[in-house]
Amino acid sequence: LEDEDAELVPIIDALHRFREEEPVQIKKVEDLPEDSVTTSDEGELPFDIDDVIDEPECIPAPRKPEIVEVPRPGMTERPAEAPRPTAPEPAKPVQSAQIPTGAPAQKQAADGSMQDITLSDVYTLPPVNLLNPVQKKVTQADIDSEIERNSKKLVEALQSFGVQTKLVGVSRGPSVTRYELQPAPGVKISRITGLVDDIALNLASAGVRIEAPIPNKSAVGIEVPNKVRDTVFFRELIDTPEFRGSFSKKLETVLGKDISGAMVTCNIAKMPHLLIAGTTGSGKSVCVNSIIMSILMKSTPDDVRLIMVDPKKVEFMMYNGIPHLLIPVVTDPKKAAGALAWAVNEMLNRYKMFSGNNVRDFTGFNELAADPDSGLTKMSHIVIFIDELADLMMASPKDVEDSIVRLAQMARAAGMHLVIATQRPTVNVVTGLIKANIPSRIALMVASQMDSRVILDAGGAEKLLGNGDMLYMPVGLPKPVRVQGCFVSDKEVEHVVEFIKQTFKAEYDENIIEEIERQTEMVNSSQDGKSGSDGGDIDTSDERLEEAIDFVVEAGTCSTSSLQRRLKLGYGRAARLVDIMEEMGVVGPLEGSKPRQVLMSKQEWAERKLQQK
Repeated sequence: LEDEDAELVPIIDALHRFREEEPVQIKKVEDLPEDSVTTSDEGELPFDIDDVIDEPECIPAPRKPEIVEVPRPGMTERPAEAPRPTAPEPAKPVQSAQIPTGAPAQKQAADGSMQDITLSDVYTLPPVNLLNPVQKKVTQADIDSEIERNSKKLVEALQSFGVQTKLVGVSRGPSVTRYELQPAPGVKISRITGLVDDIALNLASAGVRIEAPIPNKSAVGIEVPNKVRDTVFFRELIDTPEFRGSFSKKLETVLGKDISGAMVTCNIAKMPHLLIAGTTGSGKSVCVNSIIMSILMKSTPDDVRLIMVDPKKVEFMMYNGIPHLLIPVVTDPKKAAGALAWAVNEMLNRYKMFSGNNVRDFTGFNELAADPDSGLTKMSHIVIFIDELADLMMASPKDVEDSIVRLAQMARAAGMHLVIATQRPTVNVVTGLIKANIPSRIALMVASQMDSRVILDAGGAEKLLGNGDMLYMPVGLPKPVRVQGCFVSDKEVEHVVEFIKQTFKAEYDENIIEEIERQTEMVNSSQDGKSGSDGGDIDTSDERLEEAIDFVVEAGTCSTSSLQRRLKLGYGRAARLVDIMEEMGVVGPLEGSKPRQVLMSKQEWAERKLQQK
């Protein structure tokens, strides 16, 4: 109590010792009834109540009205606590947002109409500070010194072989530097390209690559690996005006930096499908993770839904539980075939909806669904990530290939896209049909020029440096672009995934899971039927088949006459063996009078024999 009000305490006590009434709410002294003030048996009041009423200083100063409840007799009054200093409130963990069930919640639109609250209204995008900060370890002085030294060695090395050139430009990327040389008049480009090994010897550098000529330039590019490679951090590309300005393009993702240091992005919606191949240690998994993380950093589950197939059970398992997933990560190759079959059915259903609403594609349907009066629900993009295609092709080659080819041919207009990765870019994994329908490719370091040709239809990937060094060939470009892929660590992925899980809980679609189970059973039953009827003819129809394959794999070519001579067979049986080998993917099709090309290496055939046993 304030000093002015302290003298009123005896009055209040006296009132309630003699009146059995409800607590009196007193705002001012004038509100007290005169007949309610009396004395107690213990003695008279120490002052006259009239004096108290008449004294103006006893009236509290005007302040914000408050109701003071007077305690009853027998109740102990708690002493007033002194105000405590307010400590800063600790940061609260992000609460999982959920759209209320039952009647849909609504919000007021800009035009004053009421609209249902969607998942995008309550979803929070991950902040950039969840990613590791950028760290640079190369100084400009070291860069200038290395460029000057290599430029001089290049020109001198070519002069020693009688090739006159002039240095016209240098472009330094994170992993390689391109020296642009202009040949003297009369010098053939083939003379320079034939000296690639000698140039590498003079520079004491492995992995020298020549691009002759550079597109849109009258110069030859000699790409030399840097002594110290720069790491392109994922945050370095995400935290840029270019990426922030592309938030409307939900499927535009970052890849890395090109040979001039410029940021390289890829729009999955325009690709419309992507094939990624590279050996162990080439950076394939990091490349796939950077694409997934780019989508998660800018897209809500209303915008993009994901299906992930991970036969190795280690690459995508950390993404389990995010709301972008339609179903949990698929690890069983048989169920993966069922998931792809479901995707084909979903694509066909979307086309039926397009036809029924007189729209041509995914974008037109969503523009129509944006009108509240249309009664339509907006569609989400669906991106299907497959980590290891080789495992799926071994488990269900026919069903997997058929589903992938159908999706690759038709799914773009339905807003569905494929991102397929493999570390075995061989012809029996990346078949001709799959390659023909997936125009955009990324080749990381591969073991041989033959593997590079399977991916890019050209050599060059066998000379890459690994750790994210790639050749990126999007649809529409005649030649691949050399890119240093960005690095996203497992910890960064964990931080972003945990943030998303805390922001919004995953709710898998049980109908899709049941449909995938049904499709899986259909795939398994069809395979059992084939194996019972004619599926075994390829393996057991002739006891000389394995011997014939051993011969053609060792020889490198295949013809009916050579099999006749080597195995001492008649023409009919030898021709039948060649047909069986073509069905198995061991040899290629007939090319006139030329011997058939052998498509399977010794190592692949040895692996196939072990699997059959």
